[in-house]
Amino acid sequence: MAATTTPKTSMRPRRPMMERDLAMRLAATEYGRFADLLDRLPPEGWSRPTDCPGWDVRAIAAHAFGMARMAESLIEMGRQLSAARHADGEFLDALTAHQVEKFSGRDTERLCSDYRTSGMRAARARARTPSFVRSRAMPEVQKVGEVEERWTVGYLLDIILTRDPWMHRVDICRATGESMVLTADHDGALVADVVDEWKIRHRQPIDLHLTGPAGGRWSTGTGARPTELDAVEFCRILSGRGPATGILAVQVPF
Repeated sequence: MAATTTPKTSMRPRRPMMERDLAMRLAATEYGRFADLLDRLPPEGWSRPTDCPGWDVRAIAAHAFGMARMAESLIEMGRQLSAARHADGEFLDALTAHQVEKFSGRDTERLCSDYRTSGMRAARARARTPSFVRSRAMPEVQKVGEVEERWTVGYLLDIILTRDPWMHRVDICRATGESMVLTADHDGALVADVVDEWKIRHRQPIDLHLTGPAGGRWSTGTGARPTELDAVEFCRILSGRGPATGILAVQVPF
């Protein structure tokens, strides 16, 4: 019988490190940038395959809309979470599959319009979530690379629900050839938070130079091997979308 490995487990619920005002500003901006990208896609772009196995651009848009709609309404959140919990397989995979199945049949114009509306509502709803709700631990265990961990509701609302459309914006741009809008104040802040979390996850010294509008320099400790990468590609690697070795194989959730 082949040997099996047991995933490492971190059961202390993960909390956001980013200041809440900044997190909510990034959320509102990212919903808008994702909506702008959908609006400018050519008709033939919607069927292009992406880096997400089995998903074309339309499937990503349907998932993104499902996530935004879930964030804007407690009733919709409960409905989607219940559907995922009653499905087979990993919880997050079941949730995203449900979103794609339910929303990918909408025509392109409606999907674009609905996403923009839900994005604006989701940003407001996330900003209104009280601290006693945000501090609660989510019941589901999440798997990040080889680590099983718990998240607080605040980590999901403040961090993951912004990283998710950001990374899928990357996926769509790569699939369609569209230019990705990148600025230091938005994308740079998002990438910096990813780096800060990544450092905590591996706890090794780094000498990191990320290039491009979203880039920056980070150096901790001594003896680190210098690493230079494009900032977006760095995030793709940490998300599991690119080959990785060493501490770059330590994943961060998107």
